[in-house]
Amino acid sequence: MSKRLAHLLAPPSKEEFNACWDLCRLNNHMGCWTTWIPTAWALAMVYHAHPEIPGSAALLWAAKYLVLCSGIKSLIMTIDDILDHDIDAMVSRTKSRAIPRGSISLDRAWLFFGMQVVLGVYLAQALLDPISCRFAAAAAPLFVIYPTCKRWMYFAPVTLGLMFTVGVFMGWSTLSTTSEIPYEILVPVYIAGCFWVWTYETIYQHMDKADDVKIGIRSSALLCGQYTIPVCTATAIVFFGLLAYGGFLNGHSYLFFAGVLLAAFLLISKLLRTDIDRPADCRDFFLQTPLIGQILVGGFVADAVVARISNGIPL
Repeated sequence: MSKRLAHLLAPPSKEEFNACWDLCRLNNHMGCWTTWIPTAWALAMVYHAHPEIPGSAALLWAAKYLVLCSGIKSLIMTIDDILDHDIDAMVSRTKSRAIPRGSISLDRAWLFFGMQVVLGVYLAQALLDPISCRFAAAAAPLFVIYPTCKRWMYFAPVTLGLMFTVGVFMGWSTLSTTSEIPYEILVPVYIAGCFWVWTYETIYQHMDKADDVKIGIRSSALLCGQYTIPVCTATAIVFFGLLAYGGFLNGHSYLFFAGVLLAAFLLISKLLRTDIDRPADCRDFFLQTPLIGQILVGGFVADAVVARISNGIPL
């Protein structure tokens, strides 16, 4: 056995265990929220559209998807750190990550990623219906494409949005009592989610813009420049507009729209107060993202529950 293979297959050290924890961002749940929330929208929507679906089934799938989305987040973060390790070493915010600081070798990181892929494929096949598996498989190549995007284009948040929001279709498919997917309802919601990702990710990328300019990396923050706040205000308005339209087509009522208005007020008011030249401001705006999504989930759920109670339908 060669030394390289022996090293690759050796039991992990304590430092490598900690490095794997860092690669998965297990101390940070942002990626889990941003993938789970669009899925939760869809679960609430299909629960509202199909009165025969019991609330217990919706809650069970919400819990299952929380676990699955945590795994998806870990996969995305790991491959992102592997493919971006050279860039991370040159950026002040990321140079202390596991691979640049030398806590795990690139070969061992790839092995860890491969183990996650095997586990992820097994769980997807064991838990998800065939249609949801196909949606997941369609989004899987974006896991690898996304980390490379900043090297060759300014629109990395578009790829991230397409990847993060695919749960809109998966959530509906897994809980629905039929095999039909109402694309006329879900496509506006899916596109809405992509505009949401553009909004918060562009502000987030302003945190690294000085380093990005030095090393020649492209980003939506550099593309928008001084027009970032107007552009992101516009994308936020499109996000809320399309989401409201999708909810309207699905038959949602005043509680849902109240949630949309509250979330829109919080996001846009925070955005207009954000100084894109202050990393702390950009971080604070980004960290508000789960709250915005949770308010919208709450609006969907409250509206569906009240509609059932009003019509005498069991929860």
